[in-house]
Order: sequence, then structure tokens, then C-alpha cells
Amino acid sequence: MTNSYILAIDQGTSSTKTLLFDGAGQVAARASEPLKTNYFGDGYVEQDPEEIFRNVLTSVGKCIGTFAAQGGDLREVSACGISNQRETFVVWDETGVPLHNAIVWQCKRSIGVCERLKAEGLAETIQSKTGLFIDPYFSGSKLIWLYENNASVKQAIDAGKAYFGTIDTWLLYKLTNGQRYLTDYTNASRTLFFNLNTLSWDQELLATFGLSNLNLPEPKPSSALFGESNFNGLFDHVLPIASLIGDSQAAAFGEGCFTPGTAKATLGTGCSIIMNIGEKPTTSQHGMITTICWSTEERPGRRSVDYALEGVIVTCGATIEWLKNNLGLFAESRETEAMATAVPDNGGVYVVPAFSGLGAPHWEMSRKASISGLTFGSNRNHIVRAALESIPYQIKDVILAMEQDTGIPLEELMVNGGLTSNGFVLQFLADLLGKAVINRDMPDVSALGAAYLAGLKTGMYKDLAHLQQLNDCKSAINPTTDSSAVNEAYAGWQSAIQAS
Repeated sequence: MTNSYILAIDQGTSSTKTLLFDGAGQVAARASEPLKTNYFGDGYVEQDPEEIFRNVLTSVGKCIGTFAAQGGDLREVSACGISNQRETFVVWDETGVPLHNAIVWQCKRSIGVCERLKAEGLAETIQSKTGLFIDPYFSGSKLIWLYENNASVKQAIDAGKAYFGTIDTWLLYKLTNGQRYLTDYTNASRTLFFNLNTLSWDQELLATFGLSNLNLPEPKPSSALFGESNFNGLFDHVLPIASLIGDSQAAAFGEGCFTPGTAKATLGTGCSIIMNIGEKPTTSQHGMITTICWSTEERPGRRSVDYALEGVIVTCGATIEWLKNNLGLFAESRETEAMATAVPDNGGVYVVPAFSGLGAPHWEMSRKASISGLTFGSNRNHIVRAALESIPYQIKDVILAMEQDTGIPLEELMVNGGLTSNGFVLQFLADLLGKAVINRDMPDVSALGAAYLAGLKTGMYKDLAHLQQLNDCKSAINPTTDSSAVNEAYAGWQSAIQAS
């Protein structure tokens, strides 16, 4: 199908990106539309559900407008895939009217709910069933808060007239004029309601939370036929919506995390690391989240689901921004690579970037950031290098924890995000892991993953081997032969982490 295109929508927290991918996985057109987020109160974060939908339509309109202006034929757009911001959710009534604003994944209003659930001794049960920790990050605790604090939501839930959905479900419902009420396994797995072993909503947990009468969407594999839409008349034909998937998992699929031991790290403000662990879930003993990696319908001889461990690092690129904005050590972040290589090593200096606590695998959320090992011989280059090194160190900590949990060694690490432009970070990471670091230099890898999954369902992409061939145009940063210096540096990092 040389003249066929997949419409890929990546609905994120700050914007919606829309891209058209051809049969070779190349971008034919793209557009982006910013999305407003409301921050207020004590860590409250919300978005307007109707505005999210309008934002998607605007982004799609811009993208296909660009495509048509370039001479493209919209009749050749054959299917749609959607990736979305995870954990953000909407609750609506029987007529499709939202009962409340969308509560965003960043929202912290349910801290008290989480503390209560922990005090009730539910942590182990919830982790064993859902793979998740009790944390405001996940949808469930915030819905419990809404149930307990909003009379109209409580009344609708108790009457069996409230419909819950993460953003994928809300968009599908709107795009199909209320005809389709579905989600995929990856989004379901971020709610605190979904049982990883049965691949279904856990009725015991829902009863424990007081939410037995809540309507929940039918969960399906990420690559499946979810419905059809003409996008409110933007197309003169209907497109099958052939994939739904959470954005971080979409990035893992777009990067090619198809087999156990393959992993991706998104190097942004923070860092999300996802490792494919195969067809059986593993409960982490080392601070990892167990989740769904991705899933398809037709996979002869095995289950349709690949599971994953996920480690969330709180601070990566944000450390570099702090050095720039608060300490004024450089004017532009791109200067840091030359600064790091201007000194032979870190001079014994370590930056522990616990500005908002330490995430996986340490989970010391009350810890403060520190710089240690300074002497009169230290200069700003040592501090910058130590800050850059803290990124590979944290990734190594997570990878080691994943390997300990599963017994599956890392095969290779795919990287994406803004920090992949820093050659020092990528080489140091390869040396530290002793494995190849793969950089495809693809800025919209979540959209690519959604497109790949939709194309698999519609036949535009034949199979995983076909996708692997499309991903061959990538550069590998291989570890250097002498690892003694980097291993010695990592031992110093471990000492810095253990220091009080």
C-alpha cells in the first residue's frame, strides 16, 4: 500500500500533535495545537474535556490541511491511531456531558486518600493486582476523591449513570458520537482498577473503593478496531480507529521494544524508562511499576500482551535547567557537552538531583538535592559534568533494579527526548550500561508507535519483523572498551546516594 497513510494523534498534556505516516513509517505532514491546563489550589490540575476534544480536531485539521496543500489526497488516509496522556481522566453522564473537568495526572489532590488507603493495609493487595503503587499519580485515587467531594459525581456513580474514561476513551466516545465506549490495556493499567493477571476490571478493588456502580469501558488490545470516525466532517470518508495506547507505551512500541530485554528511556525534564519483560507480569521488589507494554489481537502461540516494568526518574533535564537559570553556569544547554569534556573526569564531584525527591528505584520523596565532593580544585565544568553524569547514573539504577526483578538482562536501550542531542550523556550512558544505546532522532515517537499499531491492524504494516526493518535507520552509540573509569565513577555515585 504505497499510497496509503496513517493518521496518528498524540494527545499530550500541553498540546496535541497530529502526524501522517506513510507505508515506510516516514512523516508526510505534521501539526501541533497547544492545550491549556488549569493549575490552582494545593496542587490541583485540571483541563476542560470539551476543549481537549476541540484541540484534537484543530490539530487534525491543521495537519491534513498541510497535507492537502502539498498535493496530498485525503482519500489515501486509511486509518487512525491515538496515543494519549496517561492517567488523566473524565467522568460523564448518560448524555455525554462531563460531570467535572478532566483531572490531570499531575494533580495531587488525592494525597489524603492515598495515605488512608495505605493505612488500611491495601498497598500489597493493590500492587499484586494492578502492578501499581498507591499514589496520586494514578487515576483511581483522584476519582475516589471526586466521589467523596463532589455531590453530583457521587450521585451519578451510585445511580449507575456515571461513565469513566481515560483520555483515549473520552476521545473515542466523542469521535464516534457516543457509539463506542472502549479503552486499551495500557491505559486501563494506569487506573488502580485493572487486574494485570485477568486483563479485566477488578471488581473486588472497585467494591473496596465504593465504586461498584461505576461504568467502565471494555478493555481491548492496543492494536484493534475501536470504531470509525470522519472527525466531525474533516474527512469525506470514515477512518477506522485502529489503535489506542498510552503515550509512554506508544513510545516504547515506536522505538521497537518488541522483545524481552529491550527498553526505552525518554530523556526529558524527568525520565520514563520502560523495559519489555515478555508475556508474564512480574511484581517488582525494587521500586518499579508493573504495567502493560503493548498488545495486539493476533499472535499465534502466545498471549496477546507484552508486559513491562517502568521506572520513573523525577529529575533529569530539569537539573541542567536549574544550573542554567539559578546558578548561571552557562547561557545555553547545548554548551554543556563541551564543558563536560573539558575536564578528564568529574573530579570527585557528584550531583544528586533530588530537587523533588528521588524516584525509582529509591523512592526517597522527602530527600533534598545535594552537590558533594567539592574542593578548591573544582570548577564549573566539574559541576556541569557531574550534573550530566547524574542522568546515566539514575538510568543505570533503574535498569539494574529491573534486571534484579526479572532476571532478564538489558538487550539494548533506545533513547528519545531533548537530551539525546548531548553526545556526552549518550556515550557515558553506553559505557555505564555496557550496552548499545540506540538513538533514532525521532521527535514524535509516541505518534509513530500509535501509527505502527494501527497499521498492523489494517495491514499497512505486515508484522513486527516489517516494523523492525523500518526501524533499521538508527544510530548506535556503542560502549568503549575500557569501562574501569566509568565503573569507578558509578561506585562514587552509589556512595553519594547512600550518604545521609
